[in-house]
Amino acid sequence: MAVNWVGLLFTGVFYIIVLSIGIWASRKSKREEKKCTGNRSEVVMVGGRNLNMFVGICTMTATWVGGMYILGTAEVVYDPTKGLVWAVGLISCSLNLIIGGMFFSTPMRSKNYVTLMDPFQEKYGNTISTVLFIPVLIADLFWVSGILGGLGGTVGVVMDIPSSVAVTISAAVAILYTLMGGLYSVAYTDVIQLIFMLFGLWMSVPFILTTPSAANITAAAVNKLYQDPWVGKLEMEDVGCWIDNLLLLSIGGICYQAFYQRVLSAATDAQAKITCYIGAVLCPILAIPSVVAGALAASTNWNQTTFGSPSPYEQGKAGMILPIALQHLCPFYVSLIGMGALAAAVMSSVDSALLSAASQLARNIYKNIIYRQASEKSVLVVVKVSILLCGVIGACLALKMSSVALFWILSSDVLYSMMTPQVICILYLSQWVNVYGACSGFVFSLLLRGLVGEAFLGLPDVLPLPWDRIQEDGHRYRLFPFRTAIMLLTFVVILLVSQMSIRLKGKKLLTSDAEMNEMHDLGLDQKNVEENEALNKDEEQFNPTIPQ
Repeated sequence: MAVNWVGLLFTGVFYIIVLSIGIWASRKSKREEKKCTGNRSEVVMVGGRNLNMFVGICTMTATWVGGMYILGTAEVVYDPTKGLVWAVGLISCSLNLIIGGMFFSTPMRSKNYVTLMDPFQEKYGNTISTVLFIPVLIADLFWVSGILGGLGGTVGVVMDIPSSVAVTISAAVAILYTLMGGLYSVAYTDVIQLIFMLFGLWMSVPFILTTPSAANITAAAVNKLYQDPWVGKLEMEDVGCWIDNLLLLSIGGICYQAFYQRVLSAATDAQAKITCYIGAVLCPILAIPSVVAGALAASTNWNQTTFGSPSPYEQGKAGMILPIALQHLCPFYVSLIGMGALAAAVMSSVDSALLSAASQLARNIYKNIIYRQASEKSVLVVVKVSILLCGVIGACLALKMSSVALFWILSSDVLYSMMTPQVICILYLSQWVNVYGACSGFVFSLLLRGLVGEAFLGLPDVLPLPWDRIQEDGHRYRLFPFRTAIMLLTFVVILLVSQMSIRLKGKKLLTSDAEMNEMHDLGLDQKNVEENEALNKDEEQFNPTIPQ
């Protein structure tokens, strides 16, 4: 097929609009930096803690309603092995924002934290916090990869160009405006991206519903026409897995720095909570077009469309069903507008994930550990370098993805199993936990999650679990809610080991947390002193002392 030049032109215009808004917002960010009496880096990371409420609501909603949410929902509804009943993202994103606003906004804001890792460094010191940062970084990279991969497949379907080209261009645009203005550029571009999503996706709904190639959507919901009913079914043996996915996406999101950046950027605690609650209402509204597209795709005789036979599912393209539906079930101009909406959804989350990872790398790793005397200017340089590196790594991983929903689950899986107990303990049970408990919990969750296995990462499923279903290839299909079980067991391990260590420290059998942190900090201070002395010697060689 020939390249869709009109579609490319339309998408190019959209990218230019987004980039222009990002450039404008970057100038606003620079003005705020000049007015800022505190750290300039906080303007980049949390918008100077004075973000407009409307902008805050838009950026919170646009971040959560990203490419994985839009594309993944349509994929699950269309997939004949799953269906609407398995589209837990419709509920979980709203629950995530409600839970975050009710229970996690105030503890973070009350101490003026900048990143999620700040309370960990405050309590456990730098070494342990660095280890705990690893799963957070991996989750952000998976998030970026899933979103970019979804966009690459989408553009490839509609524009008839290689997905690698689409991924590269989209990543470059998102990286560029995020580099220029930090949270201000991310937030203000989210406003226009949310408008594109709301208008573009909902505009396609009546055209998809009236396509002549589809059977009655109501009849196809419960009857097998061209494939199994799109409502799906939930067998009793699958209930544990369903609950696991729901809790994974509902609670795992409280461990994303992208959430806290928006909460901490609000002027007041009340404004932060309102931002979360309104976002929770808007998320499912923006997902309805994806549900409709997935349901209609399941009700369509694809042999009567320009797509032809076999169906998208039979060709292994279920993950791209939304752009396929836009292209083959809608008029050309509607598919272009829908494409713009999908690009908006993708970029609104990519920039957030990039800034999230970069903020923690610059503040919690570079400034707090590697070089404590770092100037604000050097911190900002590290933020920009980190954005670039994370964007490149995420784009490379995106080229290898096969399922948007899979990356969505994996991104939350890493945080839910390992970090949710840690976050709850550090914010609500700080007086009951310590370094020993945190380390034991991390090692325990990492070991257990590794033994359960993950086919996507090449980890064998070594550990047998209740209700396992052995597949034809010999792998186990997990019916037991193992992620939730690991999360709860890790929570127990953290508390038990912490309390045991407190008793042992009372008997002088263990080193206290304060002594461990002090020894580590002394080592860091000595390292920084040596670096400063070497730097001063170099300066003296080039700048002779002026005689008195």
